[in-house]
Amino acid sequence: MEETEAKKPTPASPLFSFSNPSASFGFGFGAAPGPPHPPPPPAVEVLLSEESPVAAGNLEPVVVDDSLSIYKGRVNTSDVFGVKNSDLVPGKYEGGLKLWEGSLDLVKTLNSDIKDDRLLMEGKHVLELGCGHGLPGIYAGLKGAGLVHFQDFNAEVLRCLTIPNVKANLLKESSQGTFTSRSVGFYAGDWSEIDKLLLRGDAVQDKTTNLHTGNEGCRGYDIILMAETVYALDSLPSLYRLVKKCLHYPSGVVYMAGKKHYFGVGGGTRQFLRLVREDGTMQSDLLAEVTDGSSNVREVWKFSFK
Repeated sequence: MEETEAKKPTPASPLFSFSNPSASFGFGFGAAPGPPHPPPPPAVEVLLSEESPVAAGNLEPVVVDDSLSIYKGRVNTSDVFGVKNSDLVPGKYEGGLKLWEGSLDLVKTLNSDIKDDRLLMEGKHVLELGCGHGLPGIYAGLKGAGLVHFQDFNAEVLRCLTIPNVKANLLKESSQGTFTSRSVGFYAGDWSEIDKLLLRGDAVQDKTTNLHTGNEGCRGYDIILMAETVYALDSLPSLYRLVKKCLHYPSGVVYMAGKKHYFGVGGGTRQFLRLVREDGTMQSDLLAEVTDGSSNVREVWKFSFK
């Protein structure tokens, strides 16, 4: 797996300021203003039947352990977005067609926690943010999750890559499991405005339980997974707000994998960690640190309500 590191980071100045850590909060950024990004696409649900004709072709195995492999497709960015040799085009393409190292780190950490009885996946409602290939969410489904929602900025990524991967691993005809098309959902859009669509989707697909009442809409997700989502400094506040809105209180947990620092865009796991700690409503635990030489240092963190 290859990755292109960008230019040296600009010097950091104070990142976040909280007017009220326990309620809504304001953020101050010291980064120099750049050209405005185009407006994000509207938040939409993408149906399982909307798989693109440019869908992922030959499947490649990703070995989790001796007893489990997850199969993934491969799609060329130029075929889908008309973009060559680029991991990111702000406002247009957010890197979802590439398999990032953090996605594999997250799957391995989940696998370890389940084996060591630190995590129970059976029957849980799971959301994967910035899913791309969707391997962590697919792993959750293979391990017995009752509902898995996949979110990506680009609907094209869901249609061309995520849905084919989900079909190949969770909905194949030879599967002996209980995972069905009613157990998955796919949602595209920006983190700043997709919460209502995600939570409504959870309620719609959870009609068999009594865990939501009246206008509350839904119970929230038991587990939120996200890999390589903290790369852009200016997106961290909306990502954190979305996590807090969608995570089931008080027992929900978040698993986050990413690099300590993303050169050129200013984000990183430690920037997100600082945001969480300054807010003060969630606790954080470092689960893994990866220094395998394929990129700069990567980490996996777990967050939960205090």
